[in-house]
Amino acid sequence: MKTSGILLFFALLFSACDSNNNPFVYQKDAHGRGKAHIYVEESFKPLFSTSIATFESQYPKAKVTATYGAENQMIDAFYANKTKTIVVSRNFNDKEKEYLKSKNVSYRSDKIATDAIVIILHPSMEDTVLSVAQIKKLLSNDNSKLPSNSPLDQIVFDQKGSANFNYLTHMLQIEQLSSRVSALQSNEEVINYVKTHPGTMGVIGLNWISDQEDPTSMAFMDGLKVASIYTTKPADACKPYAGFIYTKEYPLIRDIWVINKGRRSGLHTGFVLFMKKDDKGQLIIQKSGLVPALTPIRLVLQ
Repeated sequence: MKTSGILLFFALLFSACDSNNNPFVYQKDAHGRGKAHIYVEESFKPLFSTSIATFESQYPKAKVTATYGAENQMIDAFYANKTKTIVVSRNFNDKEKEYLKSKNVSYRSDKIATDAIVIILHPSMEDTVLSVAQIKKLLSNDNSKLPSNSPLDQIVFDQKGSANFNYLTHMLQIEQLSSRVSALQSNEEVINYVKTHPGTMGVIGLNWISDQEDPTSMAFMDGLKVASIYTTKPADACKPYAGFIYTKEYPLIRDIWVINKGRRSGLHTGFVLFMKKDDKGQLIIQKSGLVPALTPIRLVLQ
């Protein structure tokens, strides 16, 4: 009788439901162990492919699977409880926060880096310096021309509802898009399309072309021009280098947010901490040409 009582006690102990306040609860996963499925905005794919591989090499008992797609799809997946963790370009707005609160959804939002939108051009195009106002006109007005009056046949995004699309259309307050604006399926498709179509401009996320130690990133850069952008003075035009992103001299910057409703002691949270606080996670971000949330950027004055 005593033996069966002891066995029942341990059975209840190890099958107990999860509680952040109970240190004795058995868990299938921990910060460096188990399985996690995260949803990541596709413009951040190169960064997170590298980060996941590094995390798994550091924690061999951990398996992190990523689904990549447009930002709106990632947020919808979070609402539908398809994932505990999403990576997007913004925090939830007030309306979204109220909705989640009404559903008793507890979550944590962490900024892990600052990224940028990049305007890429076919190599035959002469106009490599553009203002924010000019970009708005090109996106919203069929008759707007490049500064040199060179033809601009198409402007291509990755996807409607992506972080790239949302950022530019919201930041520039564009209500009606030009008929020359179209969407493909990914940042990689945008890169390849712009390379092979004269008179074409593309909009991509910086980390697809910013890692100078990654052969794939450098291959994407081959055969492209990257526009320098300014707000008011052409003399202030700059390209999306980490230093200019850090000082906010480059105008088209945005943040990378990880939003997580996983347990504080679970693998989802362990991966978030790796990206935000671990030296290796922040180093990957810095090596990718982005600005880490915590690691300082060294500025070289000339």
